[in-house]
Amino acid sequence: MENKNYKRPVIAILGATGAVGIQMLEVMEERNFEIEDLKLLAHISDAGKEYVFKGKKYIVEEAVESSFENVDITMVAVEGDISKRFMPHIKASGSVAIDNSSAFRLNDDVPLVIPEINPDDVNLHKGIIANPNCSTIIGLVAVNEIYKHAGIKRMVVSTYQAVSGAGVLGIDELKKQTEDVLGDRETTNKVFQHEIAFNIIPHIDSFEENGYTKEEMKMYNEGRKILHDNNIGISCTCARVPVFRSHSESITLETEKPISIEEVRELLSKAQGVKLVDDPKNNLYPMPIDTAGQDLIYVGRIRKDFSKNNSINLWCCGDQVRKGAATNAVQIAELLVKTL
Repeated sequence: MENKNYKRPVIAILGATGAVGIQMLEVMEERNFEIEDLKLLAHISDAGKEYVFKGKKYIVEEAVESSFENVDITMVAVEGDISKRFMPHIKASGSVAIDNSSAFRLNDDVPLVIPEINPDDVNLHKGIIANPNCSTIIGLVAVNEIYKHAGIKRMVVSTYQAVSGAGVLGIDELKKQTEDVLGDRETTNKVFQHEIAFNIIPHIDSFEENGYTKEEMKMYNEGRKILHDNNIGISCTCARVPVFRSHSESITLETEKPISIEEVRELLSKAQGVKLVDDPKNNLYPMPIDTAGQDLIYVGRIRKDFSKNNSINLWCCGDQVRKGAATNAVQIAELLVKTL
C-alpha cells in the first residue's frame, strides 16, 4: 500500500489464529500495509500465541467485548455466529468491520465489495463492509471486464472447490483418505458428506427448498448485489473436488451485445486482478496448482458457446484463501484507510 499521508490505522484481526486470519497478516506484510498498532484476537484457547508482523512480535489476546476500543478497522475472520456476537461491540467502539463471514452480506445497509469491481461502495458503509464468498469473488473478477463491455444477460457457473474451503480439517481428511485408499484400507469421513479422496461431491453447505445449496445461492444473490444488476440471470452448481487449494470455475456467459473471442481475450489481458492463460495449443490454461499462493485470477479456455447466440465459455481458477478471502479484505482495508 503506497503511503500518501493517509492515517496509519490501528488494526484488529478477529480470528487471527485461523487460516484466513493468518493469511490476512501475511498479505498485509506483503503489501506493506502501514499501521499504527495491531491487535490479534482469538478464542481464549489461543491467547498467548505469538505472531510476527514486520519484524515485531504481537501476542494473541482473548476476544472480549471491550477488545475493539481505539481500533480503527477490525478484520473479521470468524464464523457468522461469532461475527454476529461481536459486531454490536465493534460498531459501538467506532471501529469499522470488514467481515469475511456471510452474516451481513445481503443486508441492505452493508456494502458487499470486490475492490476491482465496486470500490466506491466502501464509502456507503455504516460500520460494516462485507467480504463476498470466495467463489463469487473468483467468478466476478474473471468476468467483470466482459460485463462492462458487453453486458451479461445470463451466467451459468459450475465450481470445483478445493478442500481447504472447509478449513484445515478438510485438508487433513483428504490426506488421510488418500493414504487409506492407496493402502487398501477402509476410509471414514467426518468433514464431508462422503469420501472426498478420488471423488467429487456435488454438495457444499446445506440444501434449500429450491434444490440449490446455500453456497450456490451465494453466487446468485451476491453477484447481483455487487454488480448492482438484478436483471442478470445466474445459475450455479458447486462441487467439492480432491484438490488442496484454489477453486476452479467453468462459466458460460450470455452477453447483451455481441462480443468476439478476440475482444474477450483483449479485455482480459488488461483486466485488473486477472492473468490471461489461454494457449491450448501449448497446453496452457488455468489450473489450481498454478494459482495457489498468489492473488491473480487466471482465466482461459475462452471459446464460443455454440448452443446460443452471444454466448461464450471460459474457465478460471483462483486461490480462495488469498484473493477469495484474506487479500480481498486487505484490499478493502486499503480503500477504507483513505476515508479515515
